[in-house]
Amino acid sequence: MAFVVAIDGPAGCGKGTVTRILARKMNLVNIDTGSMYRCVTLECLNRGISYEDEEDIKEVLENINIRIEHSDGMQKIILNENDVSKEIRTPEIDNIVAKFAALKIVRDKITPMQQKMGNSQDIIMEGRDIGTVVFPNADVKIFLDCSVEERARRRHKQNLQKGINESYEEVLASIKERHRLETEREIAPFIKADDAILIDSTNMTIEEVVETIETIIVSKRNVSKD
Repeated sequence: MAFVVAIDGPAGCGKGTVTRILARKMNLVNIDTGSMYRCVTLECLNRGISYEDEEDIKEVLENINIRIEHSDGMQKIILNENDVSKEIRTPEIDNIVAKFAALKIVRDKITPMQQKMGNSQDIIMEGRDIGTVVFPNADVKIFLDCSVEERARRRHKQNLQKGINESYEEVLASIKERHRLETEREIAPFIKADDAILIDSTNMTIEEVVETIETIIVSKRNVSKD
């Protein structure tokens, strides 16, 4: 297996931004696993399929095609040959993706796809269960955390920049509910891996978080070469 960095953390903790920066700086392939679950969610919603309709979801999974492409430092999410990078980031998807991601049939489909990505290339993969399920033997495991209020503030700011008019209170409620669903689900619950390094980014800048994780990666890479 190639060199694998696993970064897990709740919504709004900054792991997406940090992962993108680290990927560029350290020549790692950036893989946003959450986008894959969002693609499943988007495809189902477009077809009018509820998270309770498992037979219909099974049919969707049998024919779905998801790719993550990288070009000029940008990541594109391709669903059935269509660029859905923006469509999967709406509040509608935010509010329901955890329901689809909790389903065993969905995770049984997506997890092997994620693992395959780390078989032949050095990657930095972010998500909720990377260090516990997808790559339990990852070379580096980071659990990036942050207070729920700060996560809501960051996500609200991002939404405003994207033209999404959701109040701070709505974002906060959505993040709290999603966290509850992800930590209480039976399949691959969102928890910190025992050997993951905890980083609380509540009072840290993005630059400080990047520098901290970069130091850890460099140290692990040097050890793996010895």
